[in-house]
Amino acid sequence: MATKRRPLHTKLNFRPNISDSNLECRGTKPTCEPTSVKETFTLMVLYLCKKSLFFDTNLKVAIYLGTLFLLSLVADVTTIPKLYLSRSDNLFNKYFVKFAWGWNLLLLTPFVVFTSYIYCCGQKQLIIKHHLLRICIATFFWWLWTSVFNVIEASFGRCGQRQFTTKGTCLHAGHVWNGFDISGHTFILIYGSLFLIEETRCIENWDSIKEHLRLENHHRTSRDPTENTNPLRNLSDDEMRELQFNYTKYTPYIRALLMAITLLQILWDVMLVSTMLYYHIMIEKFLGGVLAILTWFFTYRMWYVHPKAIPNLPGQGVFKYIKKKGEPQSVPRRRTGSIVNGRGPLFMGRPIYPQDAQQDDANSG
Repeated sequence: MATKRRPLHTKLNFRPNISDSNLECRGTKPTCEPTSVKETFTLMVLYLCKKSLFFDTNLKVAIYLGTLFLLSLVADVTTIPKLYLSRSDNLFNKYFVKFAWGWNLLLLTPFVVFTSYIYCCGQKQLIIKHHLLRICIATFFWWLWTSVFNVIEASFGRCGQRQFTTKGTCLHAGHVWNGFDISGHTFILIYGSLFLIEETRCIENWDSIKEHLRLENHHRTSRDPTENTNPLRNLSDDEMRELQFNYTKYTPYIRALLMAITLLQILWDVMLVSTMLYYHIMIEKFLGGVLAILTWFFTYRMWYVHPKAIPNLPGQGVFKYIKKKGEPQSVPRRRTGSIVNGRGPLFMGRPIYPQDAQQDDANSG
């Protein structure tokens, strides 16, 4: 036998009484602007670029070492079919690998300048001291190791004709100098790739700057008395205006440079495989790769991460916008108190499921 349905509560306690004089009407936070088709496509391309560049670096280093050993060993004991990339005069080797560090600097220098100019709020001394200095340090290590490689080859080798005792005279006479030639190509391709990856990490959470600007401007305009946890809260009004202007102006250039850097980094990996298969012997390539990885590890994993180190890591500036893995987000969670409670979901103040309704009736009785 069906029981009589219990009437609804006469007072809807889940809805605020708008006539209450103590209730203060406040505005809501501004919503984001609609995303255009062009912006959506750009974000998709940038997502793929980030996936390619920010592949687990530790795993990538392990892959570099493993393939350097295995592929180079296979190339030493077997005959690899000759392809276009096996020719030393191929287009990529002639115009890119031979000038690899120049290509790195050509793309990374404006990228670092534009990004650091934004998150350092235009403080030139901070940009030079903590960000452009990293490029100079990387260039120094590139010059140092390639010079050492040349010295080792010239000191520990001999000419095909015994009457020539130096590398210069041997090569000038048209003969072959047989020396221990640590692969400079392997070094520059691996170190250059890791250099590109580390310096572009500041682009992570880049779009969050726009959201921080929007919320901070609203907070200052509305004079909201609630606690402000925005990372831009300590910036002056002049710094806020400059940040907003620079972010809008330079972000399109930063995105274009990131796409070009991604293509260049992929090219370095392709040419590295070509070097493993067709050039040098295994020990020469392996030593070049190990030195590249050790140099990267020393600078980006030991030196720059120190709290008092000069220079800082990419992305460290006047405010903090990059979230580390496992760090809680500062975005407020949606309020769910009027939708669910400890027993289960509610609809118009009443439990949806029968067992919850019976428990509610028992408690109210």
